[in-house]
Amino acid sequence: MAIMCHSRRALMEIPAPQPKIAVDPAIHRTGSSRSEAQSERMEDNQTPLSNQQLVQLIRSFILVEQGQRQEPRALTTDLKLLQEDLHLKKTNVYRSIPYSRLGSNRDAHCYRKAYPHLVVFKVSCQEWGQLLLQNEEWESALEHALVAWRYTSELPQWDTSSHNLVREQCYSMLAAHCITALQHYCPDPSKAIELHRRFKMAQLHSQLIAPCIQELERSLGEAQVCSMNTR
Repeated sequence: MAIMCHSRRALMEIPAPQPKIAVDPAIHRTGSSRSEAQSERMEDNQTPLSNQQLVQLIRSFILVEQGQRQEPRALTTDLKLLQEDLHLKKTNVYRSIPYSRLGSNRDAHCYRKAYPHLVVFKVSCQEWGQLLLQNEEWESALEHALVAWRYTSELPQWDTSSHNLVREQCYSMLAAHCITALQHYCPDPSKAIELHRRFKMAQLHSQLIAPCIQELERSLGEAQVCSMNTR
């Protein structure tokens, strides 16, 4: 886990996203109620993936398939690659947002532009996490989940609450990966303390990590009892 912490700082982050642009009231008043109604109906119609996005998604599946053919322990050294993959997909989300518009860059229109990239990001979180669990790389699965949690927290916050569903789905999925890993892996005390600290930091972004904190504390409690009984 320490290796990942150092490598994470080496990655180049994209510039901080531009702040929301307030809608010009004069422009806003020119919109008719009919066009607003059409916009409301369009919010639920997700934009299909472009050819480039489909290629990127297929590439992710191919990488996962290649990983499944490797020896289980071989993936441990590839955590930096997985982190870079998530960083690229988060970057693509922001690149898809049209910042030059005269309205909020977190509205339904911008969400529809970013949605395919959000889906690709979610698939990467899911597939790589499941592969690490399948290969019984419990510690690596925890590290990957925490790194993915941080990147998920950096995704755009949309004006419409329902548009943040992909973010919540990522949090829920990553928390499930952590729970599964913790049920098979009990870190030594020093690692457990650091893991507990990072879980607490992750909780600032979403309460969905709370069961993971409880599971870690339960495991630590049981380990202490076992240690006392062997004395």
